[in-house]
Amino acid sequence: MNVYEVIFILSTLWVGPFWFAMLLQPHAEKTKKLLSKPLFFLGPIILWFLVMIISKDSMTNFADSFSNSNGFLNGLINAFSSEAGITATWSHMVAGDIFATRWIWKKSLEHELNPIVRILAIFFGIMLMPIGILILILSTFKKEKYFS
Repeated sequence: MNVYEVIFILSTLWVGPFWFAMLLQPHAEKTKKLLSKPLFFLGPIILWFLVMIISKDSMTNFADSFSNSNGFLNGLINAFSSEAGITATWSHMVAGDIFATRWIWKKSLEHELNPIVRILAIFFGIMLMPIGILILILSTFKKEKYFS
């Protein structure tokens, strides 16, 4: 197992306890305290920076995407096709997913959502974040002014 595989796994495992706390103990004071500080998303962010430090080519490959002769998207394919590129991308996605899921969790408690709807929204917040957000928005649409 190489360093990128370890970082990939660590970024995934980091968010697990936070996610399970939101799913299984959403009203617990311990969960609220755990998610009151930025610790829940800092792990994957720190790991992203670690990838950038140990693989100096990562940022260069990304920057080169803008001037790729075959177009920007082909440049991104090249940047993401390395172990460092996919690991950095994964850490970035995991950090965004847990950040969005925390928002879903807070809003679902604020609106006292049906427990099944809350669990589905939080579950999909990590697994397929846009679906988790959509579940929350649809279940709170009449109460919130999302688009005003």
